[in-house]
Amino acid sequence: MPEDDPDPSEDAAKARDAKPPPRAKKRRFAPIKIANQIPMRRRREIEKALGEVGASPTKWSRKVGGSKNHNFLRKRIKPGTIRHLEYDLLDVEIGESWPVPVSVIHGSRPGPVVTLLGAIHGDELVGPLALTYLCGPNFMGDDRVIDASVLAGTIRIMPIVNLPGYRMMMRDFPDDRDLNRCFPGNPDSNTTSRVANRLWEQLISSSDYVIDLHAAAKGRTNIPQIRANLAHASSNRIARAFGIETILDSQGPRGSLRRVANDKDIACITYEGGGADEADPESVQIAMYGIINLLRSLRMLPGYPSKPRFRILASGSVWIRSDQGGLIDVLAPAGSFVEEGEIVATITDPELPGVQHDVMSPIQGLLISSATHPFVNSGSPIGHLLPVKRGVSTLKRRLDDEGCLIISGSDGDPPWREDEDIEDIAVFGEWSGGSPDAEWGPAGSGDEEEDY
Repeated sequence: MPEDDPDPSEDAAKARDAKPPPRAKKRRFAPIKIANQIPMRRRREIEKALGEVGASPTKWSRKVGGSKNHNFLRKRIKPGTIRHLEYDLLDVEIGESWPVPVSVIHGSRPGPVVTLLGAIHGDELVGPLALTYLCGPNFMGDDRVIDASVLAGTIRIMPIVNLPGYRMMMRDFPDDRDLNRCFPGNPDSNTTSRVANRLWEQLISSSDYVIDLHAAAKGRTNIPQIRANLAHASSNRIARAFGIETILDSQGPRGSLRRVANDKDIACITYEGGGADEADPESVQIAMYGIINLLRSLRMLPGYPSKPRFRILASGSVWIRSDQGGLIDVLAPAGSFVEEGEIVATITDPELPGVQHDVMSPIQGLLISSATHPFVNSGSPIGHLLPVKRGVSTLKRRLDDEGCLIISGSDGDPPWREDEDIEDIAVFGEWSGGSPDAEWGPAGSGDEEEDY
């Protein structure tokens, strides 16, 4: 974080002492709006999942005391304390057990259990950086933002899940399997499946909420965004509570942590920001902001959650593709709002000097992901576009001088708002290939749903 950032301890003190915004007591929890956000078929699924639309989240007790010990890894963690532990990914007597750090903050007040995970894919570094900062002295400790003496509930933080992949700077485990396709795992199967099962049984299954931090895979970059199954009621709520503009509605690939957690009625969302093998400062900052915002929304931390001016709720997208092969020069990076017919990239071929082809956007919308690898063939995806037809003027007011979206949390906290004051911008359609990033993966590779 920048050195001139305000002292988070001062922010925490102000948050505790601050008076509620006008009308906060009267309409603190506005009903969740369903209409005009996503297609009717999906809307009915969400309404069915929510049951009683507008029900308030659980009111965790704010009374000091009453919290019991938190049992984790055969250790009893007392209320109002912070423990830094080691967790073995494998249970072995000889050989590498891959011990990873886990921080447990057990509040003095009763409340939910929130688990924060980074680097399920070992080369995605935004999560490890954001969670490491949150565990540091600027954010965690007495009179800091995360203060166990005032916390309601329990926060468990594992900055690096895929330790061997992280050390080797690779996405998968050493047996070349993707951990995020192996949940809930099998204790008698392959290495990755054993790790998945151990994580599931000892960490995930006892959680009320899970936030899984990711970045785009190699060759592309994502703007900060939330991916959630909006038909799962509690996941829907925390997706909104994260406090950023872009929410993609998808169930997640088979075997992914989020999909399996939702099947077991555990709330789970995926944060995406930046790309592999890079420490994207903005994505790190927004991840930290969103986590704190979510914890405040759950009434675990003091202070009022910030909310953006609008949300883009997307159920489909359009792909921008190259019709030529060669080297690409991206002119409209991820986060750009582009018009129909606007040139977003150019393609040249060093073997044919002087020849250039322009790649144009087929429709007006917001680029949520763009290619970073310079080599393309005819048909290669260059950009992932959310077609925006309504709320255009609202979105444009949040663009910077370069025409890129200024995402909440990147320029300081937006003001507290009621949910009814947030404009919901619908993006209709379907995900090509079945998931938001399916087109990035080669067909038949097993990565057709490679979005996390």
